[in-house]
Amino acid sequence: MSGDATRILVLNCGSSSVKYRLYAGRDAVAGGTVERIGESGGGPVNHEMALREVLAGLDLTGLTAVGHRVVHGGTLFAAPVLVDDTVVAAIQDLIPLAPLHNPANLAGIEVARQLLPDVPQVAVFDTAFHRTIPEAGATYAIDLAVAERFGIRRYGFHGTSHAYVSRRTAVLLDRPYEEINTISLHLGNGASACAVAGGLSVATSMGMSPLEGLVMGTRSGDLDPTIIFHLRREGGFAVDDIDDLLNYRSGLVGMTGDNDMRAVLRRRAEGEPAASLAFDVYSRRIKGYVGAYYALLGRVDAITFTAGIGEKSPEIRAASLAGLERLGIAVDPQRNAGRGDRVISPPEAEVAVCVVATDEELEIVEETVAVLEHRQLPAGTTQPVPEPERPKALS
Repeated sequence: MSGDATRILVLNCGSSSVKYRLYAGRDAVAGGTVERIGESGGGPVNHEMALREVLAGLDLTGLTAVGHRVVHGGTLFAAPVLVDDTVVAAIQDLIPLAPLHNPANLAGIEVARQLLPDVPQVAVFDTAFHRTIPEAGATYAIDLAVAERFGIRRYGFHGTSHAYVSRRTAVLLDRPYEEINTISLHLGNGASACAVAGGLSVATSMGMSPLEGLVMGTRSGDLDPTIIFHLRREGGFAVDDIDDLLNYRSGLVGMTGDNDMRAVLRRRAEGEPAASLAFDVYSRRIKGYVGAYYALLGRVDAITFTAGIGEKSPEIRAASLAGLERLGIAVDPQRNAGRGDRVISPPEAEVAVCVVATDEELEIVEETVAVLEHRQLPAGTTQPVPEPERPKALS
């Protein structure tokens, strides 16, 4: 199958939306979003009506396959897979680990199978790229029997983005992907860091859920678990109220009332203390993960910023790496102020600091084609084998 001849439809179904993009080879030829699905006075009544609307507006002549984003693959899926009834049942079994995401992803798969019965469907999992993390990095230090019973472990997310960006970084540097170590920083409303050694994820900041790790638009990231007990016992908070607080009323919005980093930067420039504090907390957390992942990797060839904030905020990039010159890390102000995929470190810097625009939909296309061709993608993309070999130094 020639990559240039493929026509892949990528579907990303959320609880009340369907994002779609149609590709001819590597070129997107159509795309859009259907929103407010199932909402009163809003859009289509359900995902079936939404997808009928999407498909009716697209030229699907010669459609090769449909690639579906699925948030959680648990420990069952270490690679993208062709969808069949067994795969659908497995994704359904994983709903308790992603109750807000997997049901919507499943709805998209089931409707697409119904409407396009002769077209192969491929599930691409956010978690799959991180299945190469060593057990010592995926295991939480709690009672192991309890952890196993309830599926408590580090799964990680943003896998398609980290796979695409780390591989694109190697291309940008003209280095073999299998030979470089990269720290990928996906900084959007959701944010995560990932250490990639020779094309394999060996550590990532998000954990059992997307709540752990970096400061985000509305999520707290790392915090002492005792805070949860304290809110319950001393504040009388219900469990659902604590869940809502940490996922939707924390992070930037919790500290400033605004989850848009652009607004936080503007208010910081105007001298607002809350915005300045939020900026410092945000960038300090990133710096801490960069240092930790540097220690885990032993050698870092590149640090790459991506996603909305990572791609567009020179202030965040500079502050997050400030003071790391002893580690060979520096940002050149003039290069940092530029545009597009580029290296923003000084020419003599030991560690290349890069900016790369992520493209998760294109990554889903490439993984979908790889499944159809029964081949392996370049190292670092989720591999169609149960357990990719891990670098011995990090096992």
